Amino acid sequence: MKSFLTSLKPGLTATLAFLLVFSTLVALPVLSAAIPDTVRQELKRVGIPEEAIGIYVKDVNAKRPMLAVNSKMALNPASVMKLVTTYAGLELLGPAYSWRTEIYALGKVEDGVLHGDLAIKGYGDPHLNLENFWLLVRQIRQTGLKKITGDLILDTSYYNVAAGDPGAFDGDRYKTYNVFPEAILVNYRASALHLMPQADNNSVRVVVDPASDLLDLQNNLKLTRNHCGDWRNQLSIDVRKQKGNNDRMTVILNGDYSSQCGQNTYHMSLYENSVYVHDLFKKLWGQQGGSFRGAVRNGMVPAGISPLRVYQSPPLADIIRGINKFSNNVAARQLYLALGETAISPNGTTSVSPDQADMAIKRWLFAKRLNFSDLVVENGSGLSRKERISAYQMGELLVTAFLSPVMPEFISSLAIAGVDGTMKNRFRGGLVAGKAHMKTGTLNEVSAIAGYLLDHKDRRIVVVFFVNHPQAGNARSAMDALISWVYERA
Repeated sequence: MKSFLTSLKPGLTATLAFLLVFSTLVALPVLSAAIPDTVRQELKRVGIPEEAIGIYVKDVNAKRPMLAVNSKMALNPASVMKLVTTYAGLELLGPAYSWRTEIYALGKVEDGVLHGDLAIKGYGDPHLNLENFWLLVRQIRQTGLKKITGDLILDTSYYNVAAGDPGAFDGDRYKTYNVFPEAILVNYRASALHLMPQADNNSVRVVVDPASDLLDLQNNLKLTRNHCGDWRNQLSIDVRKQKGNNDRMTVILNGDYSSQCGQNTYHMSLYENSVYVHDLFKKLWGQQGGSFRGAVRNGMVPAGISPLRVYQSPPLADIIRGINKFSNNVAARQLYLALGETAISPNGTTSVSPDQADMAIKRWLFAKRLNFSDLVVENGSGLSRKERISAYQMGELLVTAFLSPVMPEFISSLAIAGVDGTMKNRFRGGLVAGKAHMKTGTLNEVSAIAGYLLDHKDRRIVVVFFVNHPQAGNARSAMDALISWVYERA
């Protein structure tokens, strides 16, 4: 090294010497397009070509990434797109934002009797589950109202959303993740089929929750003692609408169910929204001592009247944990539409639409100087074949989020490796367990992961890995290899 330095001009010698000394004191970020050997080997083993992936790895405090592979190529991120929606929600709406549901008495109330209709006006609460809807009904009873002589009116006018086919995405209209946004969405319109093996009589007990007089269940399941495996694929479920009564459904269960599977739950969305809300309201109202025999109708609350009660959802900071940790598609779509509120002009419409939500996200990104020209957001959940974002864009979004005032709420919503959510069974018992907060995403021919990793030197690193390829379902080992490489590197 001495002979090399002395062969240079004095000025260059001093400069080079300074750089050599400085480089030993400061770890400069290194831009590399070279995929780590462990990751390359896993990709080769499962048959995924390098041109089908996008990787972006960057220390949140660095100016340049330490690894970028096809990082500017726009890819389908699957459910990782929820990171865009939830981060935008926290900044545009605020962590304390809550959805309201208004209750109106459309008639005179005398001695606990409503001589008229009861109206519910919704604003898109994504967390109006069974427990919270029970609380809403209880709040109505606490006003002293006991008997409703008219009908139940559902005002869903706050959503300006075109009706769609719930089976259009994958052909399975009864899957709960295919439920479309609703201004009044109760329990995600879900019917839970609880499967419980009964060894004493060699059968499988099935309990439907919430119970419904509109459902006829034919349970032909056979209890086995085989290895459990993927128990869902062992079931054959036939759904039929009964002739002469469009509200009644028949569900026929066939197939095998192993006693080794223990208790499990299969969720379905069987009913139209108004039918589901009406059926559940009648039951909960009756359970709390109320009287109601009316029908259900869609309508609008007259202007200028005050609500009988206003129910508020839990805060957004709580709700996004369900969206990110457990990848709740329906709640993500409801939140995406809520972003449209920030794009409503003072003298504009009193409803929200996907176009307004898209405008809100674009304005927000522009204000943050994030030029994401390749970004395509269809519904904000990632349950889409159209949505696109590059690994670079997702990575820079995560770096920006880390420097945001809402960073604590945002990171706490992500699944923790080896601990909970969709990362519960990844890195369990390993060095990365508890050190990675990640969002995963999966569709046919799409696999993705993105989030934050605290490496072995306590440096916070953003990691993004997208795969768009027919073999994407086998990409998990390569993704885990990248995360391990980032954690262990010098």
